Amino acid sequence: MRTVTLEAPGKNALGTAVMERLIADLDAAAGAPVLVTGSPLSGAFSAGLDLKEVATLEGAAMMAFLRLLERCMTALFLYPGPTAAAVNGHAIAGGCVLTLCCDVRVARDDATIKIGLNEVALGLRFPPRTLSIVRSRIPSRHEAAVLLGADLVEPREALRLGLVDEVAADPVARARARLEVLAAHPLEAYGRTKRDLRGTEEELCATPALERWLEEATPVWTAPPLRARIAAMFRGARSRQ
Repeated sequence: MRTVTLEAPGKNALGTAVMERLIADLDAAAGAPVLVTGSPLSGAFSAGLDLKEVATLEGAAMMAFLRLLERCMTALFLYPGPTAAAVNGHAIAGGCVLTLCCDVRVARDDATIKIGLNEVALGLRFPPRTLSIVRSRIPSRHEAAVLLGADLVEPREALRLGLVDEVAADPVARARARLEVLAAHPLEAYGRTKRDLRGTEEELCATPALERWLEEATPVWTAPPLRARIAAMFRGARSRQ
């Protein structure tokens, strides 16, 4: 079993370096069971994309970042071996997507933790492969409430909405135990069945459609209104400290 620990400033924010490291860790794991969790000192599993980095990107650099985001989420979702997320802190936006990418999702039973997909509240559309992943993992009856409501909820409400599978006092221990059960299955059969269920990158979203989305979305991701919302969010966070 491999443990991948998300560790970065901004409550394990998903910047270029973190996403590249996660992809490399999955490649190195080579189909072995993988447990994903957040650095225990951060108070978060991952609070989402590194918006400070996002706010610096223009044009081609933003396109490259969004392609990397799609690669990262797809690599975890389609990873052939068993995966488990031990959600030991906030899992917001991209951090919540990472949780959904895993086969098993266990959150700490702590009402101060926030979990959810707040992209719409920031004025953002989901990248197409990421959206396909999210829609495949959230029960259809809760899909509109989760995606359009863009709320951040505590773990027991996240459980009701289908964002996590279980809450536990020790999510790392519980996720590891559940991962061990999955790992006891013949891994070749597990991987082939998982591929049959989830398909391929092209089946999640064909490359031409992804490129069209990038052409449409990049101007929004680099526009002044988004950057103003990001700046206001950081000001609000500082004022609450």
